[in-house]
Amino acid sequence: MQKLTERIDDLKQRIAAWGKRIRRYTERSTRFNQNRLFQSDQKRLYKSLERPMVSGTGPVPNQADTVAFWRSLWSEPVNHNEGPWTEVVASQCAGITPMDPVTITPDDVAEAVRRAPNWKSPGLDGLHHYWLKGFVVCHTVLARQFQEVLNQKSLPSLFTTGITHLVPKG
Repeated sequence: MQKLTERIDDLKQRIAAWGKRIRRYTERSTRFNQNRLFQSDQKRLYKSLERPMVSGTGPVPNQADTVAFWRSLWSEPVNHNEGPWTEVVASQCAGITPMDPVTITPDDVAEAVRRAPNWKSPGLDGLHHYWLKGFVVCHTVLARQFQEVLNQKSLPSLFTTGITHLVPKG
């Protein structure tokens, strides 16, 4: 009877050890995959981290109400409070040395385009990244245009205009 009890205890310890080993492996694997995903696509990582907290049990919002809500936020002029703290920040920033001039090369454009996802929603130009990756001739023109924008110290309105897609959650 004592040998049977010892054998049962031994097997319980082995099972506990295997459980800990599997748990360590799973945690390490999850950590590794999250680190790799953070390097390649941070948006997807944060979505995957938020997903368990989302519950689709609530009512689905009306599309017209959602559009009206966001339109009211984005169409109103911004009124900032220019308090004395802005002068303090400006005086603290006065001693900062300016950044060295940046030169954008076609290789920089190629590297930025290489990492971009192919078929995500295009910008205002309607051009997907897939085509920019293939048309290497465009990289020189894009590099020159970006360099001109940097040298002018002002952005064309096209650079600061975007497209917002309303995606209802639920």
